[in-house]
Amino acid sequence: MVLAGIDIGTLTCRLLIAEWQSGRPLVEVHSDRRVLRLGEGLDHSRKLSPAAVQRVIEVLREWKGQVTTHRAEAVAVVATSAVREASNREAVLDLVRRETGFTVEIISGEEEARRTLLGIRSGLPVGVAKMLGLDIGGGSTEFILDQPGRTPIVCSKEIGVVRLTERLLLHDPPTVDELQAARDLVQQIAQDARLTLGDLAGATFVGTAGTITTLAAMAQKLPAYVGSRIHNYRLELETIKGLETDILSHTKAQREGLLGLELGREDVIVAGTIILRGVMETLGFRTCLVSDLGLREGVLLDLAAQLSRSS
Repeated sequence: MVLAGIDIGTLTCRLLIAEWQSGRPLVEVHSDRRVLRLGEGLDHSRKLSPAAVQRVIEVLREWKGQVTTHRAEAVAVVATSAVREASNREAVLDLVRRETGFTVEIISGEEEARRTLLGIRSGLPVGVAKMLGLDIGGGSTEFILDQPGRTPIVCSKEIGVVRLTERLLLHDPPTVDELQAARDLVQQIAQDARLTLGDLAGATFVGTAGTITTLAAMAQKLPAYVGSRIHNYRLELETIKGLETDILSHTKAQREGLLGLELGREDVIVAGTIILRGVMETLGFRTCLVSDLGLREGVLLDLAAQLSRSS
């Protein structure tokens, strides 16, 4: 069965079309990702801007053609932080439905974490039992503690790379005071998350989504994104600190030449690095196991499970 999943994020939109067969890993047929910044300005205006919405609609029209070309038998389209918070979300989703034919499901932070966990678990190396997953998005960050025999504990915090950048990191590069304010906020968020998550002893720290995969690419100085080089790469805290220093020594324009840095992330990579470093330091982790699988794959696996139950 060929399935299609689309994740409409605050910063990035992702498409995955894959073959699914019960008991086997997903086999990718076609994938795409675009940095579209749907959530730009949302933290101040509480609305999705017409320009940002139009960017997303244009890409969704293109992806509709891909879904048709590859004869996907079922499609799931989800929207996360930016859409669920926007005061004009219903009008936007109605416009998307009229313009593209896609019906979009707004998922909560907790549901986003649940589906992200499905994606992460589908590609972890053998031997990883207890794990703490971290999904740094554009508008929110999800913490997911999963261990055998227990219900996963999820914690969604409304801070992501776009939100942190627009709220606190206002200069290029950010000032010392701005950086300190951002680090203090991340530390507080991580401490709050720890209260919800509980005992983290023995957990493998696993990171997913664009900030973390980009840092893994930068650590390896990859001239082009290679998923096999990113997936299950071990990103050390000391490496992250070094990358942060390098990133902050450049302006946004100068960062365009940094190997491994995805186009469109030149400004928000500062916030992403601060979040990852701050969470690891606050929660006591020295290594981040990088997962190239996450919400996009989880959306497909959840769709497959729904179809299986209804058949």
